[in-house]
Amino acid sequence: MAGAGAAGGAGGRAAGARYRLLATELREAIASGAYGAGGRLPSEEELAQQHGVSRGTVRQALAVLRANGLVTSRRGTRRVVLGTARTQSFFELLSFTRWARALGEVPGGRTIDISSGPANPLEAEQLGLEPGTQIHRVLRLRTLSRVPIMIERTIYPEHIGAVIAGLDPDAISHTEPLADQGVVFADAEHTVDLVYADDEDARLLGCDPGSPLMRERRRATDPAGTPLEWSDDRYLPGTVSFTVHNSAASTALSRRRG
Repeated sequence: MAGAGAAGGAGGRAAGARYRLLATELREAIASGAYGAGGRLPSEEELAQQHGVSRGTVRQALAVLRANGLVTSRRGTRRVVLGTARTQSFFELLSFTRWARALGEVPGGRTIDISSGPANPLEAEQLGLEPGTQIHRVLRLRTLSRVPIMIERTIYPEHIGAVIAGLDPDAISHTEPLADQGVVFADAEHTVDLVYADDEDARLLGCDPGSPLMRERRRATDPAGTPLEWSDDRYLPGTVSFTVHNSAASTALSRRRG
């Protein structure tokens, strides 16, 4: 009996992994414009044949896409593509909450863990502090319309972290309470690259360990240039994209070898 249960559990995990993988493949195809906005996805039967999976796996994958607002939820017809990933511009500095609301989305947040301790050398460098200075570390899950799309791992100087530590774990915004305390996020540097989900990423985002994630590392400062936060944000692919405006005269975009 134990052997049968273990086999069943392994089979269930494999099936779950397959529909999440298919959802990722379809999400990336939609993000690349393969079907076009307003276009139709192939039928469930066609998708099952193309990807070598059952129609049940296809339905589960499509449910993920519906939850992410990428396809219609109508049954009995081929799903219509509603659009590609939500786009955020680096031209203006917006918090996740303000950006989501500007798109008509419902932002959400849940603090998974918050702790304080001495800054390691890298953390101290990013926040302009001496190594060993007390800082706060915050792990937070962000959602759009209740669907997990991103994990924030943010470090703050002690005086800012203390404010955040006093907030409700389900507070939608951290930026707004900080603004009420006179904290102004004036400038930010962004670095975007690709990382692979670790076990914690996978558990919180519902993806498989090793799945590709888009990472945005952000260092924000106040009007005087004093660092306020350093964050490592990891997004599920196909959920968010970023745009950058530049010109020959002035540009905020640079390339760096990974």
